[in-house]
Amino acid sequence: MAAFSSAVSGGFQQWDDVALLVDNPAYRGLAWSNLRWMFTTNLMGHYMPVTWITYGLDYVVWGLNPYGYHLTNLVLHAANATLVYLVAQRLFRIVWPGASAAGNGLRIAAALSALFFGGHPLRVESVAWITERRDVLSGFFFLLTILLYLRACEVESRDGRAWNRSYWAAVGTFVLALLSKSMAVTLPAVLLVLDVYPLRRLQLDARGWLPSGPWRVLREKVPFLLVGAVVSAVAFRALLGGAAATPWERLGLLERLAVSAYAVAFYLGKTLVPLELSPLYELSLPVDIFDRRFLVSGVVVLLITLVALAARRRWPGFLAVWTCYVVMLLPVAGIFHNGYQIAADRYTYLPGVGWALLGGGAVVAASRGLRRAGSGRPGVAALAGVLVVSAIGTLVLTTWRQAKIWRDDETLWRHAVRLDPASSIAASNLGSGLRLRGKVAEAIEQSERAIVLRPAFPEAHLNLGLAKAAQGRTEEAERHFRRVLEIRPRSAPAHAGLGGLLGTVGRLDEALQHFHRALQISPRSAPIHNDLGVVLARRGRIAEALPAFDEAVRIDPKFADAQNNLGMALAQSGRLSEAIDHFRAAVDSRPDYLQAQQNLAHAQRLLGR
Repeated sequence: MAAFSSAVSGGFQQWDDVALLVDNPAYRGLAWSNLRWMFTTNLMGHYMPVTWITYGLDYVVWGLNPYGYHLTNLVLHAANATLVYLVAQRLFRIVWPGASAAGNGLRIAAALSALFFGGHPLRVESVAWITERRDVLSGFFFLLTILLYLRACEVESRDGRAWNRSYWAAVGTFVLALLSKSMAVTLPAVLLVLDVYPLRRLQLDARGWLPSGPWRVLREKVPFLLVGAVVSAVAFRALLGGAAATPWERLGLLERLAVSAYAVAFYLGKTLVPLELSPLYELSLPVDIFDRRFLVSGVVVLLITLVALAARRRWPGFLAVWTCYVVMLLPVAGIFHNGYQIAADRYTYLPGVGWALLGGGAVVAASRGLRRAGSGRPGVAALAGVLVVSAIGTLVLTTWRQAKIWRDDETLWRHAVRLDPASSIAASNLGSGLRLRGKVAEAIEQSERAIVLRPAFPEAHLNLGLAKAAQGRTEEAERHFRRVLEIRPRSAPAHAGLGGLLGTVGRLDEALQHFHRALQISPRSAPIHNDLGVVLARRGRIAEALPAFDEAVRIDPKFADAQNNLGMALAQSGRLSEAIDHFRAAVDSRPDYLQAQQNLAHAQRLLGR
């Protein structure tokens, strides 16, 4: 996993990591209140309580040190590569039972499958982006379910017990996969494909078409289907409640089918040639279904499907892999579209397993073919080995280079803008990253470019408003904040930004209105409570600022700025002993917080300590 080492040293990305983890105190810990929140929240349109539990464990061990969160992602991915190896070994022994005695050949092929899966550049986004913990975690339980299912089938064939302990363990791990990320809902269909080939528990007819076989094989899927239906309903409700779900009025059925075909073909192309990978492949609306890229993608998908069907008797493994690949992509290919992307590397995490297994299987088939041809061609075998090793090495090197772009916001979005200069979202995100690094002039340039590309993009207007406010250009900043609220009236950051801006120029009544509106939308936002307190304190209304700061630290006791601000407000109110406690809490949360250290020392001197 050295290919991902550069990602482990990265920080939290502004792109979802901050909202999900840095500014969200609700997940921090494993107390009953934390667990209750984890099992009831639909934050950002996802239902993933088991993933939240792992974040809570990370916080207990690492606090808000991003290194630990990255390390957990990497460890889970390494575990998944190991599971791919174990699954590949079992499947290859089923397909080539006569080869199991040799052992080494199958183990080498399984290892190549694991390397192809684990070291492929398409895995970088799921591993390097802390937010996508749900991919690697659900992938772990998904692969473990398949391994247990294969074990259950082996026990059945030996002892005749279909509903054995391995079977029920597989049902349990499937539940955990669903509660990590709902994309695992496709697993029952994958198990059915495995029942047809290579397990052959559902036999094809004489023509090689639809299976006819024992009903108990189908009945075995009932617990999986029931669990999947329940969790899918909860997840679908969470998706609909998320702001990023694309309305059907903007993207109709034909358009969604076109986008789905494009995604299926796009991911296959990136699997074969993983170059120019980006954190964002932006979708421009409206979609023209007669656009060349959609037509070509549809033809490619249709042709591959026809070839797989025509060759189903000679190469059943290819049809099995293609079917699983398409089925696993269905929840994210475009039918239930959300966000601004037309495709995303992270969506290939589980669908990519099939191609890795097919690659390893091809190595087994090729080596067996060479042995049948005789031992007089050692040069051919050596050349094949060199080619395979070179291919794996190239993939790993490309992965290492791809992981480096996830080091920080600026590096990530500069890369995205370079690949797609017409992406408004990439330009806006780069502007946000630059502003936070103090490069305000360049941030304004990128945000303005994003607005030219997409005039009604609220995030770009918000970033531009914040950047211009930082430069003291209050009238221009106000105009952009108000533009955000025209497009998205329930934008808490825009209300808070406008409130802070108006407060600095003395328009306190208007500022308070916007802060109260922001808190109606997001009542548990510690930063908004803190910003309200800052505005009140600057206007000399310390008594009113105190409750705002107090609420901010109640929501998030580790919020160093709020602790420091509360300490200063208490000190100005003559409550030095209490102020010292909050200055100390600020320093404990952020040991390098110089202002809090100075405030603490000054307050202690005043009390003669």
